[in-house]
Amino acid sequence: MKAHRERAAGLRIVRVANFVAPASGGLRTALRELGAGYAAAGHEPVLIVPGAGRETSDVRTEQGRVITLPGPAVPATGGYRVLADRHRLRRVLDALDPDRLEVSDRTTLRWTGEWARRARVPAVMVSHESVDGVLKTCGVPKALARAAADRLNSRTAHSYSRIVCTTEWAAAEFTRVGARNVVRAPLGVDLVAWHPDCRSAELRRRSAGRAAVLMLMCSRLSPEKRPGRALDALAELRRRGVDVALVVAGDGPLRARLEARAGAERLPAAFLGHLADRAHLAALQASADVVLAPGPAETFGLAALEALACGTPVVASAASALAHLVDSGGDTALDDGPSFADAVQRVLARPEAARRGAARQRAEGYGWRPAVAAFLAAHEAPVLPGMPVAVPEPPVRPRSGR
Repeated sequence: MKAHRERAAGLRIVRVANFVAPASGGLRTALRELGAGYAAAGHEPVLIVPGAGRETSDVRTEQGRVITLPGPAVPATGGYRVLADRHRLRRVLDALDPDRLEVSDRTTLRWTGEWARRARVPAVMVSHESVDGVLKTCGVPKALARAAADRLNSRTAHSYSRIVCTTEWAAAEFTRVGARNVVRAPLGVDLVAWHPDCRSAELRRRSAGRAAVLMLMCSRLSPEKRPGRALDALAELRRRGVDVALVVAGDGPLRARLEARAGAERLPAAFLGHLADRAHLAALQASADVVLAPGPAETFGLAALEALACGTPVVASAASALAHLVDSGGDTALDDGPSFADAVQRVLARPEAARRGAARQRAEGYGWRPAVAAFLAAHEAPVLPGMPVAVPEPPVRPRSGR
């Protein structure tokens, strides 16, 4: 049956992901774009995610079938859910009879590697986060975080056919334990939807108010993302006499605390919550002067890449994978407010046309077409005759010069 399905309609690639919520950002985007790319390449993608309902839903979308199973919410995460019922998920996997399995959760779903081995299904685990990085941001001492990460990563590498890492930085913790089944597959950005032409003078005026400089942070407001550093940088810049305002796009368990701090310190910071309107988000990113990405454990950083595609320079944590991704498209900082303030001032000291042009140029090396091709290669999933490698991308528009 599987051989016939491969000849007739490509491979059935079943993807399982936890920690996906309606307000999710990067992971939800990656799942959507990769699924659409798999379908465009002639395969049959199926995504299984947790949801709030009591019943199973199964819908057809542009990214293929999306099956939502009941999943309990994880406390203090702002809405993240997990597929906690192993028996139910196992039954669904058995019924789907996949040709390939792709898992996006290195903790609660690691058991699926054993299921795949018994079912003789090649399986990949996608590393969307650094284990020791997350542990360290949660206050675990460096030595203990590294030891725990090494144990978990060794078991993960043993459980799956391949480990897919989006950057060399993300792969480092696996190569450190001697894993030989690690492959690189960077993510991408829609270079048309996120473009300097999205810039809006009116939106900038409303967002910045009377401030001369508009900073933006697009991030989940949770401890591992270090969102408080944006307020630290804002306070420091204003102390130095820089007329700057901050807009925060994103939600999470720390939002109330951050809003309270901004109010108490009289900092010009606006919290917009999760922005589901992609066009509005792109316009906001294109209208800012600089975007902050303070998370020290980021393995890729889709929001930062979207900002670069909009021609907006990014100041990122020097400890994360974004240091390489941003490169000439912005600057990096240590994990403290003054360091971020220094980096913002260095960026703003560059001529606007040069810094915005460098940001866009940096993003142009990361389209979704090569990303989908790299993930399909990790699955050893061929592009079927007559099918495009991924969703066709219109040619990049020339810069407007604005």
